[in-house]
Amino acid sequence: MHVFGYGSLLWYTNFPYEEAIPGVVKDYVRRFCQLSPDHRGTPEKPGRVVSLVPKKGGHCWGIAYKVPEKDIESTVEYLNFRERAGYNRSRVMFYPDNGSEPFELEVYISCSEAENIYHSTPVDEEEIVKQIIRCKGFSGSNLEYALRLADCQRRMAPHHYDDHLFGIESRLLELCKYLSHEDEILEKLNHKLDYKAKNTNNIHKASNRKVV
Repeated sequence: MHVFGYGSLLWYTNFPYEEAIPGVVKDYVRRFCQLSPDHRGTPEKPGRVVSLVPKKGGHCWGIAYKVPEKDIESTVEYLNFRERAGYNRSRVMFYPDNGSEPFELEVYISCSEAENIYHSTPVDEEEIVKQIIRCKGFSGSNLEYALRLADCQRRMAPHHYDDHLFGIESRLLELCKYLSHEDEILEKLNHKLDYKAKNTNNIHKASNRKVV
């Protein structure tokens, strides 16, 4: 069994695999259309994470993880629990970056049926970034999720440009600067925002003052 990772599975897999194959799923695009009441938000203030949305001619880059035969049952059980808030397991065609033969694999996609109360209809980027920057769940801040995903895409697949993801990243960084927003992920990913440099300088100045 292969599992397609295109969101947090790119940096937090947490199940055994014996091969990681980069490539794309075609006729789908990645969008922040799934609300997160647990990992990146709460039921009262859900965050926003990605899913695959059908789009003719589109593509989404990610990694196909090959799960050992003996671990398939436990991996499916784990992923069903991890993606329990609105995702269904589906099968799609995967096209490896190295040009080898495409194959079907498992992928978790936000279902748009009425029973999934956390599926979001399309909204503009402004609404998405305002929601992301104020939400946090037991897996961390929603900002960390979005910026880490953009960082993975840029580092791991510079040959595949994701305009939606990078547009969200750009607007989030602008909003962080406007609000002087603090989150440790900004430093971890080396985002050099002016206000953070000023804050650091102020801390250094204060620590160097002599107490009289």
